[in-house]
Amino acid sequence: MVDPRTKHFKRLHRLRRSARGWTVRAGLFTGAAAVLLPYHGLGLPDALWAAAAGGSIALAGLRWTEARAFAALPAPPPPDPALAAERSRQRLESFVRRLPAGDGVLDEVRRQRDRVRLRGTSVLSSWHRLDRAAATLSALAGRLGGPAEPAVAEAVAAERALRDLAERTAGVERAVRLTSDEPLARAHAELLSQLDDGVTAYEQLVAAAAGYVAEDGRSAAGNGAVNRLREATDLLRGVAAGLSELRTAGPTLSP
Repeated sequence: MVDPRTKHFKRLHRLRRSARGWTVRAGLFTGAAAVLLPYHGLGLPDALWAAAAGGSIALAGLRWTEARAFAALPAPPPPDPALAAERSRQRLESFVRRLPAGDGVLDEVRRQRDRVRLRGTSVLSSWHRLDRAAATLSALAGRLGGPAEPAVAEAVAAERALRDLAERTAGVERAVRLTSDEPLARAHAELLSQLDDGVTAYEQLVAAAAGYVAEDGRSAAGNGAVNRLREATDLLRGVAAGLSELRTAGPTLSP
């Protein structure tokens, strides 16, 4: 999205360019009319040249008036650099997401950025475990339908809460390194313990989801596809046996 200041100056540039273009046309038509009218005398073509010259002069004057009036308006203030950077990032992400593997690329870039930000903290190992569990659940999400859908929604909310808790714990840990405040150190230890317990519970949820997918696929394959394959095999064997009996029992044809 273009910021208002850039749009303002682009429109001003278009108005001035249009005014200059109509000024050139007016000069060309006026010069042609001034030469051709005395040379050929008055006639229908000369009236057309005169009308074109007069119309071009009028349009050139109108365009210059519009350009001067718009130039007198105050330009919008320059955009905030932070907002401009955010708009650029959003445009880039929108472009990348339209690519075939854009979502996966953005997710990997975001994970790498988070790992760099948390590097050197005690939160990093729990963050890695949460990343692996979240990637596993994302691969299983398409098969968790029916009664498992509420669990998927709970897992998404839990992952968001755990990542926020990890960010908080990392921030407290950086503060602990700057001071020897004992209550702050105990608070950091409690946050770290909560994070570890939460990631463990999330991993157990992912394991339960994988078990659900395994049992659902095993029952579906056993009751459906496998049975159909066995029936098709028995049918083909019966047809083959029938053809064999017809070949051995039928009369032999001599040429």
